[in-house]
Amino acid sequence: MILVNLLPHREAARKRKREYFFITLGIAALAGGLICGGVYSWYQTQISSQKDKNTVLRTEISKLEGQIKDIATLQQEIAALRARQNAVEDLQGNRNLPVYLLDELVKQLPDGVYINSMRQDNQTVMLTGVAQSNERVSELLRNLGNNSPWLTRPELIEITAATVAVSARDQRRVSNFSMRVGLKRASDQPKVVASAAVAPKSTAAVAPVAAASAIAPRPVQPASAAAKS
Repeated sequence: MILVNLLPHREAARKRKREYFFITLGIAALAGGLICGGVYSWYQTQISSQKDKNTVLRTEISKLEGQIKDIATLQQEIAALRARQNAVEDLQGNRNLPVYLLDELVKQLPDGVYINSMRQDNQTVMLTGVAQSNERVSELLRNLGNNSPWLTRPELIEITAATVAVSARDQRRVSNFSMRVGLKRASDQPKVVASAAVAPKSTAAVAPVAAASAIAPRPVQPASAAAKS
């Protein structure tokens, strides 16, 4: 006996395929939605975490900027303190420069040369005086340039000839001069300062007196006395 299926099996198959397609499409859409939701949630979490990190970084940057300002202020204060320290050290080291200057003038002043005035401007000393001859002025320049540890770079500004009346009948030609000489700082002479500090106090006390007597204006020697010398 032959059985014949007269039902619309093709329509039923199409219906099953269609239902399967829609079910698969729904599952795929659901899976896609879940994946998109998961990715969105992950990105949101990363964004929130990065925002928190950025907030922490801004806070730390603000703290560092405040510390940098404090460091800059401290550096300025340190520079000001160093400048004050250097000024105090310079004053401490240079307070004896007048004594050294007068002492060196006493040592280096040759016979026949007399200092009339002396003026100091920072590390430059202007000297004006009278000499018996131009050779005496040259000798003074050599002494100041080569033999003095405190005086340097002597420079003759002007020298003029003049006549001085030694007595009523005796007149003598002399040389009026002005020169410029440099005075070294105490910081440039550590060995000299150390030796000067070790020297007896009596020598330092006598030096200004001798220097003052040497630079005081004195009359030119008579011709007869100069001839004997």
